[in-house]
Amino acid sequence: MNNTILESLIDDLVTANLILFNEGVLDAFGHVSVRNPHNRDHFFLARNMAPGLVTKEDILEFNLDGEVVNNDPRKVYLERYIHSEIYRERDDVEAIVHSHSHSVVPFSVVKSAPLKPMCHMSGFMGTHVPIFEIRDVAGDKTNMLITNRKLGSSLTQSLGENTLVLMRGHGSTVVAPSLKQAVYRAVYVEVNAQLQIEASRLGPIEFLSEGEAQATQVTNEGQVDRPWNLWKTRAIKAQKSWLPEV
Repeated sequence: MNNTILESLIDDLVTANLILFNEGVLDAFGHVSVRNPHNRDHFFLARNMAPGLVTKEDILEFNLDGEVVNNDPRKVYLERYIHSEIYRERDDVEAIVHSHSHSVVPFSVVKSAPLKPMCHMSGFMGTHVPIFEIRDVAGDKTNMLITNRKLGSSLTQSLGENTLVLMRGHGSTVVAPSLKQAVYRAVYVEVNAQLQIEASRLGPIEFLSEGEAQATQVTNEGQVDRPWNLWKTRAIKAQKSWLPEV
């Protein structure tokens, strides 16, 4: 195992948590994970804590049953099964972000206003964004959380081959072939949702065509280091301003 590569990946996972918090995608809740490149049946995810406070020491390794691999006794996220089941079914996925970003949630409950890419930065969303309905799987008395493998598997089926799935009254889950792309996508899902809400007040919206969505995805996601480096610098600076001991 190349420890340098692994350490760099863990550093990036910490950074991803800070970026997503600073950019308003995550708050005290939500989480981001990345697959272990040396063991594709394992992934890394922080312990149960606010993303904006995550450090290297808080990162745990999980297997595809959603269990910690080294018997670490610290509390873990209840919804780790989102990650474990998607990694189990989608070999193309290397990183996952689950969030409750504020502008996205309304699109999970208003079926007459589907979330679609209207901005060239969000072509990765594709022309159809599925919505997971937990009532179809577990009835109408759940806590809305993905707290076991069955629910995680059902969510994965709703996701299908897409990059994004909304979760009715809950939030969304974004997948990507790299950690930086997952962060990029999570940020621009929220941006697109904000823009779509604003544009809908003006009149009918001209959304991206399927061809435009595909072409813009290829172009923009080839440049993910550009926003990543900006967001990283901004997040670290912001954290130091409100958490002096870091």
